[in-house]
Amino acid sequence: MTSAIAHIARSLTVLAFGLAFAFGPAAAQDAEFKQIKLTEKHVQGFIAAQKDLNDIADKLQSTSDQPDPKLQAELESIAKKNGFASFEELDDVAANISMVMAGVDPQSGEYTDPVESIKKEIEEIKADKSIPDKEKKQMLQEMQEALDTTPALEHPENVQVVKKYRAEIDKALQ
Repeated sequence: MTSAIAHIARSLTVLAFGLAFAFGPAAAQDAEFKQIKLTEKHVQGFIAAQKDLNDIADKLQSTSDQPDPKLQAELESIAKKNGFASFEELDDVAANISMVMAGVDPQSGEYTDPVESIKKEIEEIKADKSIPDKEKKQMLQEMQEALDTTPALEHPENVQVVKKYRAEIDKALQ
């Protein structure tokens, strides 16, 4: 696996994790979510909410698709405490941040649209004569699936807001 493929795979994993956290396992599979224009207030609230969300992470992981009413109330409380109208709004912000973070190179900090990265990698795989045909076919199939499930970024201005807080986001998510 080339380093570019590894980077894309990592990026897609980050996006899937973010979507799974924000919307449950089904959303991570189809990558359908509400894209919004992020503000600094959104990102700051998301970062601030992480400590409380981390404190109840075990409870969240042990629930089915829908948390029990007590846990849902706790999630709503965390969201409101951190400046969101509802936990649904916090979910939307988390998914949008995750989408941008998936395209940020961890070393350079530069953003590359995941859709464009996948398309470029598909062309590189096709052109690489050193990859055995069977392996190439599998890689291309996986990359096409990733391309089919990766939404285009609707709000490019989100990149600058997220990059500004990248270090804080990384720290909060650890």
